[in-house]
Amino acid sequence: MEETFVPLRGIKNDLKGRLLCYKQDWTGGLRAGIRILAPTTYIFFASAIPVISFGEQLERSTDGSLTAVQTLASTALCGVIHSILGGQPLLILGVAEPTVLMYTFMFNFAKDRKDLGPNLFLAWTGWVCVWTAFLLFLLAVLGACSIINRFTRLAGELFGMLIAMLFMQEAIKGLVEEFGIPQRENPHQAALSPSWRFGNGMFALVLSFGLLLTSLRSRKARSWRYGTGWLRGFIADYGVPLMVLVWTAVSYIPARDVPRGIPRRLFSPNPWSPGAYSNWTVIKEMMHVPPLYIVGAFIPATMIAVLYYFDHSVASQLSQQKEFNLKKPSSYHYDLLLLGFLVIICGLLGIPPSNGVIPQSPMHTKSLATLKHQLLRNKLVSTARKSIDKNANLGQLYRNMQEAYNEMQTPLVYQTPSGLCSFKQGLKELKETTVQRASSTGYIDAPVDETVFDVDKDIDELLPVEVKEQRLSNLLQALMVGACVAAMPILKRIPSSVLWGYFAFMAIESLPGNQFWERILLLFTAPSRRYKVLEDNHATFVETVPFKTIAWFTLFQTVYLLLCFGITWIPIAGVLFPLLIMLLVPVRQYLLPKFFKGAHLQDLDAAEYEEAPAIAYNMSYGDQDPQARPTCIDSSEILDDIITRSRGEIRRSCSPRVNSSTPTSLEEIKVHSPQLSQRAYSPRVNILRGERSPRFNGKGLEIKQTPSPQPSKLGHNGRGPSST
Repeated sequence: MEETFVPLRGIKNDLKGRLLCYKQDWTGGLRAGIRILAPTTYIFFASAIPVISFGEQLERSTDGSLTAVQTLASTALCGVIHSILGGQPLLILGVAEPTVLMYTFMFNFAKDRKDLGPNLFLAWTGWVCVWTAFLLFLLAVLGACSIINRFTRLAGELFGMLIAMLFMQEAIKGLVEEFGIPQRENPHQAALSPSWRFGNGMFALVLSFGLLLTSLRSRKARSWRYGTGWLRGFIADYGVPLMVLVWTAVSYIPARDVPRGIPRRLFSPNPWSPGAYSNWTVIKEMMHVPPLYIVGAFIPATMIAVLYYFDHSVASQLSQQKEFNLKKPSSYHYDLLLLGFLVIICGLLGIPPSNGVIPQSPMHTKSLATLKHQLLRNKLVSTARKSIDKNANLGQLYRNMQEAYNEMQTPLVYQTPSGLCSFKQGLKELKETTVQRASSTGYIDAPVDETVFDVDKDIDELLPVEVKEQRLSNLLQALMVGACVAAMPILKRIPSSVLWGYFAFMAIESLPGNQFWERILLLFTAPSRRYKVLEDNHATFVETVPFKTIAWFTLFQTVYLLLCFGITWIPIAGVLFPLLIMLLVPVRQYLLPKFFKGAHLQDLDAAEYEEAPAIAYNMSYGDQDPQARPTCIDSSEILDDIITRSRGEIRRSCSPRVNSSTPTSLEEIKVHSPQLSQRAYSPRVNILRGERSPRFNGKGLEIKQTPSPQPSKLGHNGRGPSST
């Protein structure tokens, strides 16, 4: 993205690029046919269940002023408008936890003010939204999105950990309340007697932990050994909503043996109930808000604008990572401008605004990448088999596949340079590897058979990651979320304890792929077992940064995280927590370089998720077959392996860099991996391994293991020679 601070230039460039692709955004989705329903349904469940949960949280935090009806309506309305008028259609909008938190702070402030109170709460938030929109307009016009890259991993992962802590806090708080008496209920009914309250609480624990454990298990279904591929894929993609249905059904098992109201269920008025439309006419009450509070609304509006600027831009950034090989341009500035209009609309309707959400946005791109892979694969497999049946030679086979591949690529009026590169690279890679294999067997001019060109294996592995860029899936999922408003009588059958279990699931699910969390786990790893980190794919900083530096950097992040979390407990000052997130930009740019070396900061705060391959300790290099690989791997399983669950980032496999703090002698930078001989490894690998160091002999690379490994020296700088 070009850094431009000339007023309106960023918006103008975004509109110019996206308008050229607008027609193809719709025709591309229509050409996918019924297949487009798979990613649509997938992202619908990923969006709807959190929004329903946030609605229950808001209902309790605002004494019923806002419910799941309003959160669903906001998500649907903003989603439909953005899918039609937005710049980046891969971006998914929804009510997010930071919005819920800010509205909770504002309600707690307003309810105790006599001249404001709960009656004018939504009217006051309308003015907050007006101020927020004004600030978003200002940021978009001045090109503030040009500096979004300055929000490094440090800020993004700390913010993600903060949201995870808030999710878990809400889950625990909700479960504790299951043992108490709800404020809106009659305390004299049978279900609220002490014995039944205890029974309700224990049943809530069963439902919550049941949903949590089964949902976590179902997310890993693609790696199961049991069941067919389509069944494992179905459970992995739709297991969480299925578990919500299963545990909701379980909650009805003791229905005849317990009083009405056990277990407690989602509380929300139906959209057609008397008084349910009061929110939609909040604009009439906005002029009744005292002028002092209209001006004072600028303070929370500033915090919300900062949150939306950060969250919306990062969500858009993650949905169009360069590894997805998108061919159409980005639209950061224009989308931020459109978000300002959406915030005004939501404020005037008395509903909480929606913004770009993580991880739903990169999840949407991932699901469309799977769709595009399936469409391309089916076309190329059919073409290749027809060519083989006609006894075509390798050159003819490749030309036929090239023509089929080109037919599947929609000619773009506007295409980014990265998109052009990915288009050419996919064909070139397929041609080079195939010709090389054919030349080695002497069959270059002979008819192609399965020994020369394995249709299933070669096409699967050589197709590049591509995304079906279109608007239809975003529009359809938003309409499906809107349909949930009409289905509110059915949604109210979900036990509230199931939603608390889902909050805990979201908190735990956001941790894998968060390097801040991975460093915390590393600190608690026993020194004699730290070498085991290398046995799995691991972040490159594990090999390039001394353990002491990792510990101090993680300690700084932890203290800062606790400071952000602690301020959310302060009734009025809690609204200022986004300010601490913004302060991380100057802290990272000016303060941290005074305490950490630049090379170490580059690894610890990398712009992209970089990881090094696993280093095995139980095989020799000579015994490995570099061509050995699974022959039937589903494309969704491949994407699940390379995309983090926390932020939807693509894991980039790379070699650790040798920096100024690492030894540079030839003796110390030998190839240390028993798997990949061409990779330049950090000299700290042997330090991490302790005594399990590989040794060379005439047959290859063997692993000599001692019966009991000595304590690891991870954390020392390791400037002496290695232990090989």
